[in-house]
Parts: sequence; C-alpha cells; structure tokens
Amino acid sequence: MDMKPTRDAFGEELVTLGKDNKNIVVFSGDLEDATRAEYFKHAYSERFFNLGIAEQDVVGTAAGMSSLGFVAFACSFAVFLTNRAYDMIRLDVCYNNTNVKIVCSHAGVTVGEDGASAQCLEDFAIMRVLPNIQVICPVDYIEAKKATRAIVNQKGPVYMRTGRAPFPIITKESDPFTIGQANVLRDGKDVTLIACGLMVYEALQAAQLLQKDGIQARVVNMHTIKPIDEAAIIDAVKKTGAVVTAEEHQIHGGLGSAVAEVLAKKSPAPLEMIAVNDVFGETGNPQELLKAYHLKDVDIVAAAKKVVKRK
Repeated sequence: MDMKPTRDAFGEELVTLGKDNKNIVVFSGDLEDATRAEYFKHAYSERFFNLGIAEQDVVGTAAGMSSLGFVAFACSFAVFLTNRAYDMIRLDVCYNNTNVKIVCSHAGVTVGEDGASAQCLEDFAIMRVLPNIQVICPVDYIEAKKATRAIVNQKGPVYMRTGRAPFPIITKESDPFTIGQANVLRDGKDVTLIACGLMVYEALQAAQLLQKDGIQARVVNMHTIKPIDEAAIIDAVKKTGAVVTAEEHQIHGGLGSAVAEVLAKKSPAPLEMIAVNDVFGETGNPQELLKAYHLKDVDIVAAAKKVVKRK
C-alpha cells in the first residue's frame, strides 16, 4: 500500500490551482517547509509571504487580503495557529466571515519526535465551536488534494488539518468528495465505525479483524467534522444500532463529541470513543505513539465488541 503525507498533497495541489487562479495568496509563519506551502513559494514567489514566527500577524494579514478579493491561505503547525492566533481566527476570520483557509500540518500524536509542545490534540474542538468555519480532516493523500480544490472554490472560513507522517492511501481518484458529506467505505449490520484522518485506515483494519469474529462493521469516513453529516450518522445507526468513533484528537470536543451530539438529539444509540484520553502527547515514533495512546485497530476492535454488547 502506498503511503504519502497529506501535507504533500496540499502543497502540490495548491501549486496546480495557483496557475489559473491568480487570486490565491499564501501566508506562512516561517514553517512553509513543514507545511509544504514552500511549493507555492517556489512557484509563485510574488504571491507568497513569510511573516516570520508571528502567527497572529499571519491570520490577521490573511484576513485583510481576503477582504480585497483574494483567496488567502494561512499556514503553520496546527498547535501554533489554532492556539496562539485563536483570537484573530475568531474575530478577523470567523466573525467577519472572511475567505481565509487555515491549513495546518503537524497535528495529532503522529507528529512524533517533535513531542507534546508540537502535537496539537485539540484543534477540532476549538475550531468547530466557532461560527461560520468549516473543519476538515482528509483521510489520505488523494483526498487531501480533493479537499484543497474544494476549499479554494468555496467561499468562507475553513480549517483543514494535514499530517506530517505518511498515511496509507486508501481512496481512489474516482471516489466522491464533498464537504459535509461522509463516505461509506464498507457496509455492515452490527456496528458503525466513524473515523477521520489516518484513523479511517485503522477502522478499516479493525473491520477486517471484527469480521473474523462474526461482527460486520460499517466504516464511515467522516472527513468533515463541521458541518457534520447528520444524515449519514442517523442512517448508519438505523442499520447497525451502535457506533464507535475514532480520531487522533482529544476525547473531548472532537469528532466523537460531534457524533454524540447528533445521536443525543436525533437517534440515541450506544457509543464508544477512541481518542487521546485527556492527556498530552510525548516524543516518540508515530506508530509507537498510536499504540501507546490506544489509537490502533485492536483498540477499535475492543471498543466495537463492547458497544455491541450494549445494544
């Protein structure tokens, strides 16, 4: 199975889009090499701006340029933009509903060796609570390209998380991608596994393991955390009666919480969550950290068996 980082897909696709769309401008917090915004820098230097380690200026300037008709991208590590520049994202971008795309790499524990200070585990929670903004986490390299195209062509604030580590490529060019519409990757009648980002692959692996034990799992790629696809969640629950969510994020406020809100309001059902359990990350190899924080397929399997018994 091919493996590529989703950050690479973002950088490559932005260069392709920038050829015809002269309104795309990119602002970096001195980390364009890591976010892959440097690809755009090398191709269109006159439309690229490195504002240094000044994340608040990155967001504020992007918002200002978007008010002049530009499609403005603000890029850095997820932990730096979503935390250090939160007030600017809230007021300059979301309150004013500006056409700014906040695209951040280095989220989740798979940042790996950079350690806890760089592993953003709360970005879904603090972004999705803001009005007007959409929150997207592509599953793989191919979907990240599609997501980049989609956010360029859709006006308004967007937060998109990309990854540093290579992710397995599990989608095809022909697969549909629409913001706010989940994709069912595997059908099943006993339990639904709803995941985003690299955890979709783990969910697919878990479904294969569950099948050996006679449990048929439906796997849903919830690439958009906000607006969440309520119809897909309700339909899945009607067919399976139980749900497990899986995300590379804190257990509070992320995908699991978003799904729980839908279930509580529209279709109550047993729910288990696979996520980082209210702790910070640490330095280590990405795969070792996924195992240490119980974010692997075997952990999803255990949660699925538990939730099926609760039906």
